[in-house]
Amino acid sequence: MPTVGVKKDQICKALARNYSDEEFGDLCFEFGLELDEVTSEYEVIAKEQGEEKAAGADKSILYKIDVPANRYDLLCIEGLSRGLKIFSGRLQPPVYRAVEPESGHRAVLNMHDSVNCIRPHAVAAILRNVQFTEDRYKSFIDLQDKLHQNLCRQRSLVAIGTHDLDTIKGPFKYTALPPRDIKFKPLNRDKEYTADVLMELFASDTHLKQYLPIIKDSPVYPVIYDADGVVLSMPPIINGDHSKITLNTKNVFIEMTATDLTKARIALDILVIMFSEYCDEPFTVEKVEVITPDHRVEVYPLLPYRNQKVYAPGLNRSIGIDENPAQIASSLSRMCLTSCLDPTDSDFITVTIPPNRPDVIHLADIVEDVAIAHGYDNITRTLPKTNTTGEQFNLNKITDLLRKEIAQAGFTECLSFILCSAGDVSDKLRKEINSVPAVHISKPKATEFQVARTCLLPGILKTLSSNISMPLPLKLFEISDVVIKDPAAEVGAHNERRFAAVNYNKSAGFEIVHGLLDRLMQLLEIPYAKDETGYYIRAADDTTYLPGRCAEVVAKGKVVGKLGILHPDVITQFKLTLPTSAVEVNLEMLL
Repeated sequence: MPTVGVKKDQICKALARNYSDEEFGDLCFEFGLELDEVTSEYEVIAKEQGEEKAAGADKSILYKIDVPANRYDLLCIEGLSRGLKIFSGRLQPPVYRAVEPESGHRAVLNMHDSVNCIRPHAVAAILRNVQFTEDRYKSFIDLQDKLHQNLCRQRSLVAIGTHDLDTIKGPFKYTALPPRDIKFKPLNRDKEYTADVLMELFASDTHLKQYLPIIKDSPVYPVIYDADGVVLSMPPIINGDHSKITLNTKNVFIEMTATDLTKARIALDILVIMFSEYCDEPFTVEKVEVITPDHRVEVYPLLPYRNQKVYAPGLNRSIGIDENPAQIASSLSRMCLTSCLDPTDSDFITVTIPPNRPDVIHLADIVEDVAIAHGYDNITRTLPKTNTTGEQFNLNKITDLLRKEIAQAGFTECLSFILCSAGDVSDKLRKEINSVPAVHISKPKATEFQVARTCLLPGILKTLSSNISMPLPLKLFEISDVVIKDPAAEVGAHNERRFAAVNYNKSAGFEIVHGLLDRLMQLLEIPYAKDETGYYIRAADDTTYLPGRCAEVVAKGKVVGKLGILHPDVITQFKLTLPTSAVEVNLEMLL
């Protein structure tokens, strides 16, 4: 869920009312948003980097608002204030229009067929006679960043480029060339570089290095030129310095290259809709022609409006309210969905879905907006017309019962994260990562959360490591899920409920975890027997355990787990110093 930061004085000025923090929080809640935090830029920097770094930062009140991930129209103060004013009834939804240029000649972006192998789509538009201020400029840049991180999936689907139109000359050319053939001065740099040198230069740039893999291994890189050969941008990495936007910019040329044309159209519509408010003729955007490699002429932006008929009594039943169609139409209009009663049947409502609401793709989205405008707190709680009997899932019921019994055996329960580092389930357990059926996170935010755990042992050992100052012995257990990669499963993986326990003391105490295993089997009414009805242990080899000190647990004819004394290398990897014995079994295979 994205978080949008807006200054209190700016949003209050835009809404033409001086709200208290509590009043503004209530307004956000009524609109389906959440005021997450009231802070300041100074406090944010001081908290993250220290007070010295925060010196000179703005101390004015900053509202941090959680916005639904699909509400791209609320990612900046322009869209947020516009939506709140419409919701409050102080503004009618504006009409967004794509207009022809006054000169009669549209700007043209020509696409070369070489881009088909790397970023095959492009869209463009022009904001004419924009009035920028410092706050508007910051908001313009910030919205691009938020769209890149959210809708554009870290620029992999769409890359946004904005340029001062008065510094460049059309028609523009979008092509792809070998890196050594591309040379330009990148944004905020003082000299020219070839594209291959830029990739090396940006490898250490904390902001740009994450985007390099998108095109790094390609034999050609995308690039956009103007009629004089000036490089506008090398998407999705960086723009050229020549055409950068400043506070003095009046005409903005917007180009977007993409691997997903639908996402590009949405991103373009959102960006121009938000800032067309500052044009001399508000809410108008100048059209641009994009000539595709197969010589088709596409005109952007689209700014599509569409109508959908909805059945008012059906909306009432879905939500559990009783409003007349006129009230429902009014509620939808407050949510930026201009609505009116159908002239042929008053039970139906015609809903106009504007281009700034691409999140409305199904009747359920309209139902949700009616519920928000009506107010969730105003929906009367009612009992369902049918009676059902609920009961606990058997596996969870047994798990809860086992937790109490294991605790009574002298073990303390811990609860660890289901995500861990790749090394926790491989190197630290003396295994190769390629041999571990782990589900990997595609873009982990931290090294501690790279994969989903495949066993419970690392989490318990890390808990031990954080509590080694406690009196001995330390006996911990956990009953929880692990995730195993499974090509046969619908989603490519499945969960397993496991039980694991460790004993940490001056002596290994193998007999303690063995006794705990026997108690577990006793509780599950599985007898000790070497046949299909019981369980037993047999010698086994596992690199995680000491050679000759490991056994596998066989129950009902299947291997369900292992127990033994951990290898000294495993113990030291988790910053432990004393012998440790452990047991881990698959509970689901025992039921």
